[in-house]
Amino acid sequence: MAEQLAAEPATAQVAGHAVLLIPHRGPGVTEDTLPPEYQRFLAIVCQAGAPVTVKQVGAVLGLEVAVRGKLEPLRGKLSKLAGRGWLRKLPDGRFTTRP
Repeated sequence: MAEQLAAEPATAQVAGHAVLLIPHRGPGVTEDTLPPEYQRFLAIVCQAGAPVTVKQVGAVLGLEVAVRGKLEPLRGKLSKLAGRGWLRKLPDGRFTTRP
């Protein structure tokens, strides 16, 4: 069954909408289990080599960083990665990699 789950995209239905499931980081769980969009976010933070702001990640992604509303969905996704153990959110709101 684990092989079957790994082969299928990790999605669930919430209020009639497909939602991506982000697994918790742990032993045996690799970055490959993340959806491609989240893998890209993780790669951007890792390549920065220092804590980054949502605005900096948004700039790399080509988002309109001058408009705060354009960054809020990205902030939520980065926070989700932090909440699941893939990233670390610092008290000042910046994100960095976890050891």
